[in-house]
Formats: sequence, structure tokens, C-alpha cells
Amino acid sequence: MLEQQDRYNRQISYWLFICAAIVLAMILLGGVTRLTHSGLSMVEWKPLMGTVPPLSEQDWQQTFNKYKQFPEYQKVNKGMSIEAFKSIFMYEYLHRLLGRLIGVLFLLPFLFFYFSKRVPQGLSPKLAVMFVLGGLQGLLGWYMVKSGLVDNPRVSQYRLTAHLGAAVVIYGYILWVAFDLVNKKGGQLKHRVLKPFSYSISALIFFMILSGGLVAGTRAGLIYPTFPLMGDSFIPPGLYTMNPAWLSMFEDITTIQFNHRMFAYFLVVVIFGFMFKAFALGITNRLRVGIILLGTFLVLQVTLGISTLLLQVPVALAASHQGVAICLLTAALYVSHCLSIKPAKRSNNRFL
Repeated sequence: MLEQQDRYNRQISYWLFICAAIVLAMILLGGVTRLTHSGLSMVEWKPLMGTVPPLSEQDWQQTFNKYKQFPEYQKVNKGMSIEAFKSIFMYEYLHRLLGRLIGVLFLLPFLFFYFSKRVPQGLSPKLAVMFVLGGLQGLLGWYMVKSGLVDNPRVSQYRLTAHLGAAVVIYGYILWVAFDLVNKKGGQLKHRVLKPFSYSISALIFFMILSGGLVAGTRAGLIYPTFPLMGDSFIPPGLYTMNPAWLSMFEDITTIQFNHRMFAYFLVVVIFGFMFKAFALGITNRLRVGIILLGTFLVLQVTLGISTLLLQVPVALAASHQGVAICLLTAALYVSHCLSIKPAKRSNNRFL
């Protein structure tokens, strides 16, 4: 019976990993949609009817005419051709379609696993929470888009960051539950001292991603395309000049880019400090692989971040920078999960 449930758990975990991968694709496509300025091309929200795109030239013209009634066309894209409109429309359409697709890919297998009694005790509420969070994420996405359909044709950086953060929370939650199903072996007691450290790193990476959302939402990455200096100095003039000063953290582009850089420096020091401590404790096997991946993604992320800045935010590099940030978080969550498992009674190095 236990072997059968273990097999069911693996099946459920594979399904959850696939769902997490699609959420990652959603995050990447959302980033590309933002970078190509496509997010305001769909001015209506139709959760069901919006699945079918315009099919005829008449449908396209009607959709384009609706777009013309909103500020982005009137203030930014005046005179845009219908062919150019089709291009930006498809990015946003595919982003929304993928959101609907993941809802189906989540709900149908969930019902199958549930009614075939394959879901272990205590897991059903967690899966239900995932589904509800996914639905709320769709609402939050439309709430974000609405902020750009008014006088200023740019979405609120607050709503964009909240939308990004919610997607990352859903992604991380799915991964953690999937890890619970397949990552069960305990490790050595001496490694447990790393657990608070690893949890802190996961939280820091999450807040770093939110910081990146503010950079994206305010286009702060386009100023000071220099490194390591910002212009002529390491600390640029004009930091925290808004009233009140704390508002600069969210609305002043100089302060936002500076904070993002400082966050990155701090994260590099913390992660490499964690790795040094971990290797000094003699970690092996799965935990060692996870920590090596953590360091590898960190180096890649820093390289992509600097390159994106110096080249003034090309779409491919910026999207890669966002994707690797999620990979970095994935590695941190995996390490944290390994360190969360209670050590086996007779633990030895082959478990971690």
C-alpha cells in the first residue's frame, strides 16, 4: 500500500512540476509582453470569450478600433498600422491564453487524482489553494492592465510588482508542495544550522525579484547604463529626494535602480557566505548539487543583469535576466527544502 501511494505521489509531483514550469513560462512571457509594450493592446477582459482571437480582417479592424479609443494609441502609438497592432496584440493574447491553459491543465488532473483517491491526506486543501490563487492572479492581472487604460498609458509599477510577486509566490508554493512529495530523506543534524540561513536567502531573492518589478514598472533600467558606477559616481546625486523620502524607493527611478544594485551586491555576499559555510560542513550529494546550482545561477544572474544594463535593456537579455532570477529562487527553495527535512535516525553523508 505504501509503495502504491509513493507511486501516486510521484505522479502528482510530476504534474505539479509541469504546472510550475508553465507558470515560469507565464512569467517569462509576461516579461516579454511588458518589454515589447504589448500589455495594453487588449482593452477588454473576457475570461471565457477572450479565448478566441480575431479571425477575420473585420474582427481585427473592430479590435483595433477599440484600441484606438484608449490613451496608449492616442498618446504613444498614434498612426500605428493594423499590422503593427497585430504584433503587440498577439503577445498579450498568448499571455492570457497561457493563463487559461494552466487553469485547465491544473483543474482536470486535480479532479482525476482526487476522484481516483490518489491524493494523500492533507494535500487536497493545498491543491485547492493553488487553484484559487491562480484565479485571483488573473483578476490581479486585469487590475494591473486597467491602471494603464486611463490618462497615463503605463501600468502602475505597484500593480505590476504585485502581479509579478503573486506569480512568483504561486510558482514557489507549487514547487514546495511537489518537493514535499518526492524529497523525503533526512540529512545530517550538523547541516540543520544552515536552515535559517537558507530560508533568509530564499526571502531575499524573492524581494530582489520584487525590486526588479519596480525597475521594470518605472523603466529605471534605462538610466545610468554604466557599471560599476552610476554615471560618474558609485552613489549618484538625487537619492531619496522625494517628500516623504521613503516614497523615493517606489517612485524615483534613480533611487529604484540604486536600491536594485545594492540589493544585488548584498545578495552576492550573503549567498557566497552561505556556500562557504555549507562546504565547510562537508555537504554531499543532493544538497551539494543544490548549492552549486545556487552559486551558478547567481553568477549567471549578475552577468545578465550587468549586460542588460549596459546594453540598455534589450528584450532577449532582459527576459533572460528575469527567467534566471526564477531559476535562482528555485535553487534556493530546493536547498531550503533539503534542510527542512528531519534527519534520519541513522543519518550519513549519502542522504545529502
